[in-house]
Amino acid sequence: MASSTLPVAAPTVEAVGRDAVPVVDMRDPDVAQAVARAAEEWGAFLLVGHGFPAEVMARTEEQLVLLFERPAPERTRGWRRPGEANNVGPYASHFAKLMWSEGYTFPATAVRSEFRRVWPDAGDDYDRFCEVMEEYHREMRALSSKLLDVLLRALGLTDEQIVAGQTERKISETLTAIMRLNLYPKCPDQECAIGLQAHTDSCFFTFVTQNHVPGLQLLRRDPDQWVTVPALPGAIAVLVDDLFHVLSNGRFHNVIHRAVANSEQQRISVINGVGPPGDLKVAPLASAVLPGTKAAFRAVTWPEYMALQKKTFGTADESALDMLQVAGEEEHYLN
Repeated sequence: MASSTLPVAAPTVEAVGRDAVPVVDMRDPDVAQAVARAAEEWGAFLLVGHGFPAEVMARTEEQLVLLFERPAPERTRGWRRPGEANNVGPYASHFAKLMWSEGYTFPATAVRSEFRRVWPDAGDDYDRFCEVMEEYHREMRALSSKLLDVLLRALGLTDEQIVAGQTERKISETLTAIMRLNLYPKCPDQECAIGLQAHTDSCFFTFVTQNHVPGLQLLRRDPDQWVTVPALPGAIAVLVDDLFHVLSNGRFHNVIHRAVANSEQQRISVINGVGPPGDLKVAPLASAVLPGTKAAFRAVTWPEYMALQKKTFGTADESALDMLQVAGEEEHYLN
């Protein structure tokens, strides 16, 4: 179930063997079982054999380098304003004060309107940037649908049940995405700065692609320790997020993660947070509620959940997920 507190301090370990971040191959006939184990034990995994074109990753990284090389007055025009939507909710308003990073958060389908802030006069650089980001989104949209099917099968649904299930089909057909483009510059003092504070993401699941510089870390419990996700060439990191924790009735746990700064190299990453449309109520699937038990969470929309995140931000007593938990008097699952 959800934890209401984030770690203040935990050691960082270089995990190997069974203690390393699991690698899941989408070509594996038993991929659903592998995803189930990873989602239950880690809330995250490295995805390979996914079919995402390497040349699209390379073009996207190239465009990010060019974007972050633009003069600061141009770059900052595109930053999110306080109160605007962000994949990690209220943490966004604290980035500039606490975190050694900069970036852009925007709806994946709105790249052209969002980046007119950076390129008010448009032009060839703007057109090329938008074309590459739109190509990245199309490929991620296709991968999102494939991974959602795998996650649903990991919960025990058959292909026939996924196709026949009204809720499952609606979720698959209406997936939305938020993108974030991140730059973590070289940091002269890692003791005083961090790339991105510890948090969970609000959506269903998040894809993370990054350059050759590692920096993403996952929190492993009992005992608490941070494990670095290796920058495996071609692999995509997948994080289970809060709303899929709800959808799975707590079976797949939402992973606490952070990004650390590097004193020698800059790191670039692309975040693709996949979630439901704003008007869709998310609650535990009927198939995720075991016989003899009831749903652990009440239904909520993505905007409603982000409002709960904002309300509970900075409090040690209760998290947004805690506020969704129900005592079990009624069955709140989706049919």
